[in-house]
Amino acid sequence: MSLQQTIKDSIKDALKSGDSVRLTVVRGLSTAFMNELVATGRTPQSELSDEEVITVITREAKRRKDSIDQFTSGGRADLAESEQLELKVLQEFLPVLMSQAEIKPYAEAKQSELGITDKSKIGIHIGAVLKELKGRADGGDVKIVCEQLFS
Repeated sequence: MSLQQTIKDSIKDALKSGDSVRLTVVRGLSTAFMNELVATGRTPQSELSDEEVITVITREAKRRKDSIDQFTSGGRADLAESEQLELKVLQEFLPVLMSQAEIKPYAEAKQSELGITDKSKIGIHIGAVLKELKGRADGGDVKIVCEQLFS
């Protein structure tokens, strides 16, 4: 069963269990999947690949993290807590991200493959590593690892 179908099925489970936070999140994901399909020129009845689904979920998780930061700095702990609960639900559907130690061999290999010797091309290096890892690593962690290679 595809990840998109699993998430659609969890709408029914959330309705039955009365979990309003989970229901809100999975309905929002379902809508985001439909929007992604339309944006890529497909019909809403089509299905996204698991990789595309993870990209959409990652985007939604990033939005929640940004909101948490904004609400926290604005002194709205109540809203930040709500976003934190939604983020926990989103993280259930995401694969476990690689640690910095796991990223380092990929970054070193990509650095030698591209022949990057100075920090001026770090953006190209980070982009190449992120492309290779395709959602299995956090962009911030990749950036830290790449910067450490040049220091």
